[in-house]
Amino acid sequence: MAQRARQTAKRTTGERAGLSRAAVLDGALALADRYGLGALSMRRLADALGVEAMTLYHYIPSKDALLDGMIERVFTQAAPPPSADGEAWTTQLRRYAFSLRETLLAHPGILPVVLSRPAATAETFQTVEGALALLVRAGFELGAALNALNVLTVFVTGHTVAEASIGNSADDPGSAAALDETDETDYPLLTEAARTGRGTDDAERFVFGVDALLAGLAVVARPGTRRTGG
Repeated sequence: MAQRARQTAKRTTGERAGLSRAAVLDGALALADRYGLGALSMRRLADALGVEAMTLYHYIPSKDALLDGMIERVFTQAAPPPSADGEAWTTQLRRYAFSLRETLLAHPGILPVVLSRPAATAETFQTVEGALALLVRAGFELGAALNALNVLTVFVTGHTVAEASIGNSADDPGSAAALDETDETDYPLLTEAARTGRGTDDAERFVFGVDALLAGLAVVARPGTRRTGG
Protein backbone atom coordinates (compact mmCIF):
# COMPACT_ATOMS: atom_id res chain seq x y z
CA MET A 1 0.00 0.00 0.00
CA ALA A 2 2.80 2.41 0.93
CA GLN A 3 4.58 1.78 -2.37
CA ARG A 4 1.38 2.44 -4.32
CA ALA A 5 0.89 5.70 -2.41
CA ARG A 6 4.44 6.82 -3.25
CA GLN A 7 3.88 6.02 -6.93
CA THR A 8 0.66 8.04 -6.94
CA ALA A 9 2.38 10.98 -5.27
CA LYS A 10 5.03 11.04 -7.98
CA ARG A 11 2.46 11.55 -10.73
CA THR A 12 2.39 15.05 -12.15
CA THR A 13 -0.62 17.36 -12.03
CA GLY A 14 -1.13 16.80 -15.74
CA GLU A 15 -1.06 13.03 -15.34
CA ARG A 16 -3.56 13.22 -12.50
CA ALA A 17 -5.82 15.27 -14.80
CA GLY A 18 -5.51 12.61 -17.49
CA LEU A 19 -3.48 14.88 -19.75
CA SER A 20 -1.21 13.93 -22.62
CA ARG A 21 0.29 15.91 -25.46
CA ALA A 22 -2.46 14.69 -27.77
CA ALA A 23 -5.15 15.69 -25.26
CA VAL A 24 -3.66 19.18 -24.95
CA LEU A 25 -3.60 19.62 -28.74
CA ASP A 26 -7.15 18.32 -29.10
CA GLY A 27 -8.26 20.71 -26.38
CA ALA A 28 -6.58 23.60 -28.19
CA LEU A 29 -8.30 22.67 -31.45
CA ALA A 30 -11.67 22.50 -29.72
CA LEU A 31 -11.11 25.90 -28.12
CA ALA A 32 -10.05 27.50 -31.40
CA ASP A 33 -12.99 25.94 -33.24
CA ARG A 34 -15.42 27.35 -30.69
CA TYR A 35 -13.99 30.82 -30.07
CA GLY A 36 -11.52 31.46 -32.88
CA LEU A 37 -7.75 31.28 -32.97
CA GLY A 38 -7.40 34.81 -31.60
CA ALA A 39 -9.03 33.72 -28.35
CA LEU A 40 -6.57 30.88 -27.79
CA SER A 41 -4.03 31.35 -25.02
CA MET A 42 -2.14 29.00 -22.75
CA ARG A 43 -4.06 30.31 -19.74
CA ARG A 44 -7.45 29.87 -21.37
CA LEU A 45 -6.51 26.41 -22.58
CA ALA A 46 -5.37 25.45 -19.09
CA ASP A 47 -8.71 26.63 -17.67
CA ALA A 48 -10.58 24.55 -20.23
CA LEU A 49 -8.52 21.48 -19.33
CA GLY A 50 -8.84 22.05 -15.60
CA VAL A 51 -5.14 22.52 -14.82
CA GLU A 52 -2.72 25.34 -14.04
CA ALA A 53 -1.18 27.11 -17.03
CA MET A 54 2.31 26.01 -16.01
CA THR A 55 1.22 22.38 -16.27
CA LEU A 56 0.77 22.77 -20.03
CA TYR A 57 4.44 23.62 -20.51
CA HIS A 58 5.31 20.06 -19.55
CA TYR A 59 3.68 19.02 -22.84
CA ILE A 60 3.92 22.15 -25.02
CA PRO A 61 6.85 24.52 -24.42
CA SER A 62 5.41 27.66 -26.07
CA LYS A 63 2.47 29.19 -27.94
CA ASP A 64 4.34 28.66 -31.22
CA ALA A 65 4.81 24.99 -30.39
CA LEU A 66 1.11 24.80 -29.59
CA LEU A 67 0.17 26.14 -33.05
CA ASP A 68 2.64 23.77 -34.72
CA GLY A 69 1.19 20.89 -32.75
CA MET A 70 -2.38 21.78 -33.69
CA ILE A 71 -1.50 21.78 -37.38
CA GLU A 72 0.44 18.55 -36.91
CA ARG A 73 -2.59 16.98 -35.23
CA VAL A 74 -4.83 17.82 -38.19
CA PHE A 75 -2.44 16.51 -40.83
CA THR A 76 -1.47 13.33 -38.99
CA GLN A 77 -5.10 12.50 -38.31
CA ALA A 78 -5.69 12.73 -42.07
CA ALA A 79 -2.70 10.53 -42.93
CA PRO A 80 -3.63 7.45 -44.96
CA PRO A 81 -3.65 4.16 -43.06
CA PRO A 82 -1.24 1.40 -44.07
CA SER A 83 -2.10 0.38 -47.60
CA ALA A 84 -3.60 -2.91 -48.58
CA ASP A 85 -1.38 -5.15 -50.68
CA GLY A 86 -1.45 -4.03 -54.28
CA GLU A 87 -3.47 -0.87 -53.63
CA ALA A 88 -2.60 1.84 -56.16
CA TRP A 89 -0.80 4.98 -54.99
CA THR A 90 -3.55 7.06 -56.61
CA THR A 91 -6.15 5.33 -54.43
CA GLN A 92 -4.16 6.01 -51.29
CA LEU A 93 -3.49 9.67 -52.09
CA ARG A 94 -7.13 10.18 -53.05
CA ARG A 95 -8.14 8.80 -49.65
CA TYR A 96 -5.64 11.14 -47.98
CA ALA A 97 -7.02 14.15 -49.89
CA PHE A 98 -10.60 13.43 -48.86
CA SER A 99 -9.59 12.73 -45.27
CA LEU A 100 -7.58 15.96 -45.06
CA ARG A 101 -10.49 18.03 -46.38
CA GLU A 102 -12.89 16.42 -43.91
CA THR A 103 -10.50 16.96 -41.00
CA LEU A 104 -9.85 20.60 -41.91
CA LEU A 105 -13.55 21.35 -42.26
CA ALA A 106 -14.06 19.83 -38.81
CA HIS A 107 -11.50 22.26 -37.35
CA PRO A 108 -12.24 25.71 -38.81
CA GLY A 109 -10.33 27.36 -35.98
CA ILE A 110 -6.97 26.35 -37.45
CA LEU A 111 -7.77 27.39 -41.02
CA PRO A 112 -6.47 30.99 -40.70
CA VAL A 113 -2.88 29.75 -40.31
CA VAL A 114 -2.85 26.33 -41.92
CA LEU A 115 -1.52 27.61 -45.27
CA SER A 116 1.08 30.00 -43.90
CA ARG A 117 2.47 27.84 -41.09
CA PRO A 118 3.74 24.43 -42.18
CA ALA A 119 4.30 22.33 -39.08
CA ALA A 120 7.90 21.24 -38.59
CA THR A 121 7.47 18.53 -35.98
CA ALA A 122 8.75 14.98 -35.75
CA GLU A 123 5.24 13.57 -36.09
CA THR A 124 4.57 15.61 -39.24
CA PHE A 125 7.90 14.59 -40.74
CA GLN A 126 7.04 10.95 -40.08
CA THR A 127 3.77 11.35 -41.96
CA VAL A 128 5.52 12.98 -44.91
CA GLU A 129 8.21 10.29 -44.89
CA GLY A 130 5.56 7.58 -45.17
CA ALA A 131 3.86 9.30 -48.10
CA LEU A 132 7.18 9.80 -49.90
CA ALA A 133 8.06 6.14 -49.40
CA LEU A 134 4.72 5.20 -50.97
CA LEU A 135 5.42 7.29 -54.08
CA VAL A 136 9.04 6.20 -54.42
CA ARG A 137 7.95 2.56 -54.25
CA ALA A 138 5.46 3.38 -57.02
CA GLY A 139 8.34 4.55 -59.24
CA PHE A 140 8.49 8.28 -58.55
CA GLU A 141 11.87 9.99 -58.43
CA LEU A 142 12.29 11.53 -54.97
CA GLY A 143 12.01 15.13 -56.15
CA ALA A 144 8.89 14.34 -58.17
CA ALA A 145 7.41 12.51 -55.17
CA LEU A 146 7.90 15.54 -52.92
CA ASN A 147 6.49 17.86 -55.57
CA ALA A 148 3.47 15.61 -56.04
CA LEU A 149 2.74 15.45 -52.32
CA ASN A 150 3.14 19.21 -51.89
CA VAL A 151 0.95 20.04 -54.89
CA LEU A 152 -1.85 17.78 -53.67
CA THR A 153 -1.66 19.03 -50.08
CA VAL A 154 -1.63 22.70 -51.10
CA PHE A 155 -4.61 22.15 -53.39
CA VAL A 156 -6.62 20.39 -50.69
CA THR A 157 -5.72 22.95 -48.05
CA GLY A 158 -6.33 25.97 -50.26
CA HIS A 159 -9.62 24.61 -51.56
CA THR A 160 -10.84 23.87 -48.05
CA VAL A 161 -9.85 27.31 -46.73
CA ALA A 162 -11.71 28.94 -49.63
CA GLU A 163 -14.64 26.58 -49.21
CA ALA A 164 -15.02 27.51 -45.55
CA SER A 165 -14.80 31.26 -46.09
CA ILE A 166 -16.15 32.08 -49.56
CA GLY A 167 -19.47 31.50 -51.22
CA ASN A 168 -21.42 30.75 -48.07
CA SER A 169 -23.50 33.90 -48.36
CA ALA A 170 -25.84 34.96 -51.13
CA ASP A 171 -24.04 38.31 -51.08
CA ASP A 172 -20.66 36.80 -51.98
CA PRO A 173 -19.53 37.68 -55.52
CA GLY A 174 -18.96 34.05 -56.46
CA SER A 175 -22.15 32.64 -55.01
CA ALA A 176 -24.79 31.02 -57.19
CA ALA A 177 -27.26 33.74 -56.18
CA ALA A 178 -24.88 36.49 -57.26
CA LEU A 179 -24.16 34.76 -60.56
CA ASP A 180 -27.88 34.39 -61.13
CA GLU A 181 -28.17 38.18 -61.20
CA THR A 182 -25.68 38.60 -64.05
CA ASP A 183 -26.84 39.74 -67.47
CA GLU A 184 -27.72 36.67 -69.52
CA THR A 185 -26.95 38.55 -72.74
CA ASP A 186 -23.39 39.36 -71.69
CA TYR A 187 -22.66 36.18 -69.73
CA PRO A 188 -24.83 33.38 -71.11
CA LEU A 189 -22.63 30.55 -69.81
CA LEU A 190 -22.26 31.99 -66.30
CA THR A 191 -25.98 32.58 -65.96
CA GLU A 192 -26.74 29.08 -67.22
CA ALA A 193 -24.32 27.64 -64.64
CA ALA A 194 -26.02 29.64 -61.89
CA ARG A 195 -29.47 28.60 -63.04
CA THR A 196 -28.64 24.90 -63.29
CA GLY A 197 -26.14 24.71 -60.45
CA ARG A 198 -23.49 23.20 -62.69
CA GLY A 199 -19.97 23.87 -61.45
CA THR A 200 -21.14 25.63 -58.28
CA ASP A 201 -21.01 22.78 -55.77
CA ASP A 202 -17.92 22.84 -53.52
CA ALA A 203 -17.78 19.09 -52.91
CA GLU A 204 -18.23 18.30 -56.60
CA ARG A 205 -15.50 20.77 -57.51
CA PHE A 206 -13.20 19.19 -54.95
CA VAL A 207 -13.67 15.71 -56.41
CA PHE A 208 -13.03 17.07 -59.89
CA GLY A 209 -9.84 18.83 -58.79
CA VAL A 210 -8.40 15.87 -56.88
CA ASP A 211 -9.09 13.43 -59.70
CA ALA A 212 -7.63 15.82 -62.27
CA LEU A 213 -4.50 16.32 -60.18
CA LEU A 214 -3.93 12.63 -59.63
CA ALA A 215 -4.48 11.86 -63.30
CA GLY A 216 -1.97 14.54 -64.23
CA LEU A 217 0.57 13.39 -61.67
CA ALA A 218 0.37 9.87 -63.05
CA VAL A 219 1.59 11.29 -66.36
CA VAL A 220 4.04 14.09 -65.57
CA ALA A 221 5.73 12.47 -62.53
CA ARG A 222 6.38 9.05 -64.00
CA PRO A 223 10.05 8.08 -64.48
CA GLY A 224 11.62 9.36 -67.67
CA THR A 225 9.19 12.23 -68.22
CA ARG A 226 11.01 15.44 -69.14
CA ARG A 227 9.62 18.78 -67.96
CA THR A 228 10.69 22.19 -69.13
CA GLY A 229 9.82 25.71 -68.06
CA GLY A 230 7.09 27.68 -69.77
